[in-house]
Amino acid sequence: MATVADTHDAHHEHGPAKGWLRWITTTNHKDIGTLYLVFAMLMFLVGGAMALIIRVELYQPGLQWVDPHFFNQMTTLHALIMVFGAVMPAFAGFANWMIPPMIGAPDMALPRMNNWSFWLLPFAGALLSSTLFMDGGAVAAGWTLYPPLVLQMGNSLPFTIFSVHLLGMSSIMAAINIIVTIFNLRAPGITMMKMPMFCWAWLITAFLLILVMPVLAGAVTMLLTDKYFDTSFFNPAGGGDPVLFQHLFWFFGHPEVYIIILPAFGIVSQVIPTFSRKPLFGKNSMVYATAVIGFLSFIVWSHHQFTVGMPVPAELYFMYATMLIAVPTGVKVFNWLATMWKGALTFETPMLHALGFLVLFVLAGFTGIMMSQAPADLYYHDNYFIVAHFHYALVGGGVFGIFAGFFYWLPKWTGVKYDERLGKFHFWLSFLGFNILFMPQHFLGLAGMPRRIPDYAVQFTEFNQMSTVGAFIFGFTQLLLVYIAYKAIKGEGEKAGDEVWEGAKHHGLEWNLPSPMPYHHSFEKVNISKAIEWE
Repeated sequence: MATVADTHDAHHEHGPAKGWLRWITTTNHKDIGTLYLVFAMLMFLVGGAMALIIRVELYQPGLQWVDPHFFNQMTTLHALIMVFGAVMPAFAGFANWMIPPMIGAPDMALPRMNNWSFWLLPFAGALLSSTLFMDGGAVAAGWTLYPPLVLQMGNSLPFTIFSVHLLGMSSIMAAINIIVTIFNLRAPGITMMKMPMFCWAWLITAFLLILVMPVLAGAVTMLLTDKYFDTSFFNPAGGGDPVLFQHLFWFFGHPEVYIIILPAFGIVSQVIPTFSRKPLFGKNSMVYATAVIGFLSFIVWSHHQFTVGMPVPAELYFMYATMLIAVPTGVKVFNWLATMWKGALTFETPMLHALGFLVLFVLAGFTGIMMSQAPADLYYHDNYFIVAHFHYALVGGGVFGIFAGFFYWLPKWTGVKYDERLGKFHFWLSFLGFNILFMPQHFLGLAGMPRRIPDYAVQFTEFNQMSTVGAFIFGFTQLLLVYIAYKAIKGEGEKAGDEVWEGAKHHGLEWNLPSPMPYHHSFEKVNISKAIEWE
């Protein structure tokens, strides 16, 4: 029997510190995971409120509530906050909570850096949000921050760029911590290929983060020097080229899509086998497919720039390389379906969200293949078709993956079972609200409605009204998620056993620990070889 002694536990038999200082000074991975998740939830609500302002303005043609400049500030901040403030920190929260117990480790390898990487986030989020109240308002050039438009913004630009730097530093430190933890703190018996898919997905994501965040940091710093130090990186009058910024941004921006999606792949790969009562089908091929997706994400960036104009051979290369991503992605979808095939399926809330993820992400994949065609992309680009596509990918994929993981591990975190009836209610309202919100935007785009405009032609009214109704259903449903989390944290509900879900002990070490997990957990009494026999 392979067991591991938790030497860390012998030195930390005390519980958490008392008072609010606990949350400032903590180096415990569970505390920091909770901080990440709470911060992500707050940012999710802030970014969601901005989305509702956008949708209220678009409920009917004409200018109703906000002026065009403020409208564009909302679209810019909504995207930056959702990507950097909500979705990425949420997955970092899952990583902090779950990677150590899933690999038999007592904590993250670099706990002090873990604390620092989180506490950069609130300052970065506050700084970014505060730009709304500066002279000239927040940056209103879209989350891509393209020059020369972004260089015409007011005093908020350097503060926006500084907040992007802080968010990037936080992400890189979290990524380093995850890599060091996985390589150095796995328990005996947990080889790399025995490691759960969630850990594999995060390991590959961490490498993506380290490779692309410095590129974004360099690009936005060049914007800063162009504006304030008379350089001309992106100014044609001085010999620069604004298209250079697009190359740099999308070298970061396309892998960023997978930085958001891959951890969701990992969560779904944990949830589907548990509720199918089967091992994950083709585990090794899932690992290789995830790695190939990560690699391919680096060599397809210019498919975001077909409309800029490029030589035909370059268009052909980026078109075919983009289509190639469908192959490893198809492997993953096939394996999830094969895992469910002839399984003893049940449909608790985590499984419903995992299936919702699967449906929505496959739809995003189909529209992605449509846009990978360079000639067709000339039409799809910069209209509402692409808005629908990336929301199906990032919300349908990323956020529904977060929902699945939240309901899957919430009983293990809090020690009580959430209200299953409310959980299913949350899923169905979210799923229906999401599709009412974004499905009509495909048709708006195909009919020619451009994105990032506060006004539109009258023939687009009905689909925009449907979209706004869906936005309010989806948005206000998330208050139910907050209520479910609040009840669980207060300890209201049936006490959860160690395993929580039937047969879950076959699917990960974490289900062999008590619920809630002890502040300092130990695997001294756990048969690790048996616990990971299905991995």
